[in-house]
Amino acid sequence: MPDRKTELDRFAISCLLLCCMLWGLNQVAAKSGLSEIGPLWQAGLRSLGAAALVGLWALWRGIPLFGRDGTLPGGLLTGTLFGLEFACIFLGLQYTSASRMVVFLYLSPFVVALGMPFIARSERLNLRQIGGLLLAFAAVAWAFAEGFGQRSGAPLQWLGDGLSVLAAVFWAGTTLCIRASRLSSASAEKTLLYQLGVSGLGLCAGALLMGEALPMVWSARLGGLMFFQTVIVSAFSYLLWFWMIRHYPATRLASFTLATPLFGLLAGAWLLGEPITPRLWLALLALAAGVALVNGRRTGAKA
Repeated sequence: MPDRKTELDRFAISCLLLCCMLWGLNQVAAKSGLSEIGPLWQAGLRSLGAAALVGLWALWRGIPLFGRDGTLPGGLLTGTLFGLEFACIFLGLQYTSASRMVVFLYLSPFVVALGMPFIARSERLNLRQIGGLLLAFAAVAWAFAEGFGQRSGAPLQWLGDGLSVLAAVFWAGTTLCIRASRLSSASAEKTLLYQLGVSGLGLCAGALLMGEALPMVWSARLGGLMFFQTVIVSAFSYLLWFWMIRHYPATRLASFTLATPLFGLLAGAWLLGEPITPRLWLALLALAAGVALVNGRRTGAKA
């Protein structure tokens, strides 16, 4: 079993902030890529490309990937959940706004917080930590509420919102499945390879079944976007994330991911020229306070 820590140290917090920044940038990259490639092809190809990179990395490091260690059932399940999450995200963006998508998507930490006590009793939240989680999510929702002011009137917006919620549930399910299965003692490389390989094959198969056109000629822009999503996000940041799940409390890790949509908004302002309002700065302060409450040391008995 890996050496599991009970608190987040400075290294973990630094890694989490890096992941949140990359995932926030990925929102911009994924949205931009939809103008040149179908949603399922984009999600599937980046997963397959990242799977190849993780496999080569494990081979170079001498990390065993195909031994019989009882991880296959959990690996297939987490890979399926991982694929369903991204299918919901990319398909949902066709029916609802990115701001609505990201708010609903980050319901995931609540699902993790609700499910983890059934897996690891030591990760049950006390009242202070529950309040911090609520404050952090409220900060994110409030920051993005400005994007809700103009109703698009899209008849299928409810479908996009529903897919957003499903994506959050699938994301949380992936985290819980890793902790509850033999994957909790597997290498991060093997855990991630299950996610990427199973999801990549499933998403590409879905693209074929839905008749999505695969562009035969790729622009330099699309190539750059896919490189970022495949190498930096899907290979590097996810490998780092799954390593942290094995070594740090999953509930506290999940609470930090609430910073991702705000990093995404900052990236949108930088890359797309979107304005940063006083509401965002106040939300950032509230988010920091909420995350601090969730990750603060426990000084009393558990609730």
